Amino acid sequence: MTEAVLETKETAGAKLANLARRETNGEPDWLRDLRSKALDKFEAKGLPNRKIEAWRDTDLSKLNAMVFHPSSRELEISGAEGLGRLRFASLDCPRFVFINGRFSDEFSSVADSLEGVKVGRLTMQAGEKGTVESYLGKYSKWQENAFEALNLAMFEDGALIEVDRGIEVEKPIHVVFANLPTRQNGPIVVNPRVLLVAGESSKVTVIESHLGSGDEGYFSNSVTEIVTGDNAKVDHYKVQAESPAAVHISSQESAQKRDSNLCTTVITLGGGLVRNETNSVLAGEGGWAELNGLYLVGDDHHVDNFTRIGHQEAHCDIREVYRGVLADSARAVFRGRIVVSEGAQKTDSKQTNKNLLLSDQALVNTKPQLEIYADDVKCTHGATVGQLDDDAVFYLQARGISKEDARAMLIYAFAGELVNSVGVERLREELDHYLLEWLATCA
Repeated sequence: MTEAVLETKETAGAKLANLARRETNGEPDWLRDLRSKALDKFEAKGLPNRKIEAWRDTDLSKLNAMVFHPSSRELEISGAEGLGRLRFASLDCPRFVFINGRFSDEFSSVADSLEGVKVGRLTMQAGEKGTVESYLGKYSKWQENAFEALNLAMFEDGALIEVDRGIEVEKPIHVVFANLPTRQNGPIVVNPRVLLVAGESSKVTVIESHLGSGDEGYFSNSVTEIVTGDNAKVDHYKVQAESPAAVHISSQESAQKRDSNLCTTVITLGGGLVRNETNSVLAGEGGWAELNGLYLVGDDHHVDNFTRIGHQEAHCDIREVYRGVLADSARAVFRGRIVVSEGAQKTDSKQTNKNLLLSDQALVNTKPQLEIYADDVKCTHGATVGQLDDDAVFYLQARGISKEDARAMLIYAFAGELVNSVGVERLREELDHYLLEWLATCA
């Protein structure tokens, strides 16, 4: 890969900064000020390059080839009525839809009867004193992360989900970010954003889907902030099935309070160049966090998963499992970092990354890490990279199963273990169907 240095004039960073300078009429002063600071930080930092350790194995030079266009309100969308044909767009639950970065009331179906739950647009709620002003940008690392700074400076719409104290939401809430073909020449830039705040002793499941169709390239730069109150329980699923020509960069930042429970699952099925960053901070005693990930990568696509977990208080547990299946000339990166602070005694943390390569051309770079500054902890980490076991394939063939079916069964068992852990039945069924179809082309 060619070294990517993106800070010079006319690079992707300069183009994006120019797009971020836009009118913010009608926005409250606090938000305009926050955007201005974020843009200054983005311009000062520039986009990351491979000289930075965390980006060493991911080349962003593909962004330089794009001549970006903002998603304008006058943009004519062709085939918006085909949203229902996008896989994972409809999961039989309340839905909040954004098409090409813009909220779509026509395709949204969030019921007003969700008692104790507020689901609304960030831009519409920002003018009210309350949750958005209190939380937006407070937990994201926009002062360190250039892409998060860019999102904060540039986002035009997003979803706010706020669950009141003691409320248990029965059905999952589905936030859909769909990128559909347009009549505009050149790639668009969208900056999806989600703010999820779960009150004390509340319980909620949120599915966040990033979907695309067509052969057009575009750039999706997503940020999600999750705040769990004391004793709250949040299940968050992110499904990424962008178009093959898309560049998808995402950051998920979560902060957990005392005795809270957060389970996040990141499922990567599409996109030509993908980077998922998941950061979790256990800031209260007795917290539990579960980080799961599955990536199915084919052709010459590239997927980078970067996770960072911070144990700040005692008696907190983490379970992290990421699994990847790579075919053709695909590339994948996993970097997982767990930091146990000095006061985080009685920490129990386990991290695992497993990868299955289906061809000799596929490549994975994996690096799990532990940094421990406490002396009474139980922490383990490990990673595996390998191919299908020839003996296992032969064993199945000896029982009358064809070689192709034997390979598919073993791959299905490897990836299906994570799919089966999905707690939303309709989503689990859709993922299961997708996996079977993917195996038919790659096994």
